Amino acid sequence: MTAQRTAVTNMSGGATVGTPSAPLDVIVIGGGQTGLVVGYHLRRHNLRFLILDASERIGDAWRNRWDSLRLFTPARFSALDGMRQPSAGNELLPKDAMADYLEAYASRFELPVLSGVRVKRLSRKDGRFVVESNGRILEASQVIVATGSWQVPRVPEFAGELHPSIRQMHSIDYRNPSQLQPGSVLLVGAGNTGSELAMELARSHHVYMSGRSTGEIPFRINGTIGRHLVRFVLRFLFHRVLTIGTPIGRRARPKIIVGGGPLIRVKARDLAAAGVERTPRTSGVDSGLPKLEDGRLLDVANVIWCTGFHPGLSWIDMPILDAHGEPRHEGGVVSSAQGLYFVGLHFLYSLSSEMIHGVGRDAERIAKLASERSQTTAVTSNVAQGADALAHPLHSLRSPFI
Repeated sequence: MTAQRTAVTNMSGGATVGTPSAPLDVIVIGGGQTGLVVGYHLRRHNLRFLILDASERIGDAWRNRWDSLRLFTPARFSALDGMRQPSAGNELLPKDAMADYLEAYASRFELPVLSGVRVKRLSRKDGRFVVESNGRILEASQVIVATGSWQVPRVPEFAGELHPSIRQMHSIDYRNPSQLQPGSVLLVGAGNTGSELAMELARSHHVYMSGRSTGEIPFRINGTIGRHLVRFVLRFLFHRVLTIGTPIGRRARPKIIVGGGPLIRVKARDLAAAGVERTPRTSGVDSGLPKLEDGRLLDVANVIWCTGFHPGLSWIDMPILDAHGEPRHEGGVVSSAQGLYFVGLHFLYSLSSEMIHGVGRDAERIAKLASERSQTTAVTSNVAQGADALAHPLHSLRSPFI
């Protein structure tokens, strides 16, 4: 950034930043992997920008997941634009290694990340965006929201009707089996998170997993065959076939957004071998116990809601959200609020749009659009100033001290 700054040290990596005194071209909201790769591309366009991150430290979104979590994709497909992973092989990196990589990424490219800043309100005034947070007010001509789709845990309303003796939590709060009571566990949700937790908890508890199957990739990601096929799945199928630009992608998108993508690492036979009992969807609560669609009641000691997240965008004070709180956009571009963009949303452009290996393409495209708009705005402003000077020639010659 070329703007002068007050001295505020960013202890989580990246550049030392503060409140800029010169106007910002872009504010990026969200300093996870999506916001960082957006920043990488904005810097390549020489735009003045600032990244706001609610976490106290870059990478905390990864550090604060369950203890045994490893990335679903091999290290060689888990790098952001411009910087390889230290280990670019087929191993599946632990979550903390990914968090450290993000810190190193921000530091290497001197990305201006302001940590510990949770945005409370985004509005628009006099053609500029106004971002309010923690008593701080920032303005920019453009805003890129890079918070992703996984902000506010989704838990059904009937969760409050469970008997108090049942220990319940959302998957975002799960760390390891020691948090659970002795007895059986119901995992509500049969996607990737539910399946991963089921495999871990089956070693110490009887596990029920409710929900319909989301399908699965028909090979082992880290197996001999999988090492050759994974590129096809990630780089071709997820990245180029399942997109909003193809008929098959447009048909698949609504189903994937609602029901989730296929299981990447765990297979149905793995769950069966581990003793995980698959059940129909959990539809409610009866007599304090979870009730299944087939009418059965499960007498369990623990419930973990693997029911996904809401994007949590209620802080956007502009009429751009639909009835479900989802932003109205076309490939990340909000036509009703020019200069506002989204990156990192589930299936924003393709199935890979929220994945580490795929988010860079959307980030590069949106950064380019922001740059083009910034240049157009600058030209328009210069033309207007020139016209004003011609209309008021004496004014243009006045001393700045008059």
